Amino acid sequence: MINILVVEDDQNIRKLIEAVLLDERYNPILACDAPEALGIIDEQHIDLMITDIMMPGMDGYTLTEQLRDAKYDFPILMATAKESIKDKRKGFIVGTDDYMVKPIDEEELVLRVKALLRRAKIVSERKITIGKVTLNYDALTVSRAPERVTLPQKEFLLLYKLLSYPEKIFTRIQLMDEIWGLDTESAEHTVSVHIGRLRERFGGWPEFSIETVRGLGYKAVRNDE
Repeated sequence: MINILVVEDDQNIRKLIEAVLLDERYNPILACDAPEALGIIDEQHIDLMITDIMMPGMDGYTLTEQLRDAKYDFPILMATAKESIKDKRKGFIVGTDDYMVKPIDEEELVLRVKALLRRAKIVSERKITIGKVTLNYDALTVSRAPERVTLPQKEFLLLYKLLSYPEKIFTRIQLMDEIWGLDTESAEHTVSVHIGRLRERFGGWPEFSIETVRGLGYKAVRNDE
């Protein structure tokens, strides 16, 4: 069972999040402040943490920073009434993975939790599974029985990046920086060339597709759900 730690000093919000997680068959573990949360983490395996920011004593920023300094790498979702860009930037700097603004929208919470857990699994297993398709990061392979394709490194990394964040739009510049590096001498159209090659290879595979978002960039769409 997936253990999700909920750190929230407001009892009503804490109970709401608990109910939402139980409906999704997760195992919510509740803490009313950061010290209680740290005690729980010392004794139990945690798959994901949802934390408030403004709490008495230690706030959510400090809690997150301490956990990252201690090498805890489970996903952290901050849920807070603080919605300025400055507040969000601080959250990401200390190590949060995602951020949602109160009042809590139950559907949004579920979607964000599922996305974070999916990414955490991808990182730990170094593979992505979409229906009958498996991407193996270490082998640079894309398999769909009986086919098994070994891709050139850049093509594989590009596909892996897009499928790690389905529906997320990446600009060509973002993809260039991520896959080719900041110091690359390759032109921006290199991304488009590699996208074209991936479409040629996998255009007949129904499990996923790569879509062009006109004026913005590219996104991957998973068709297994």
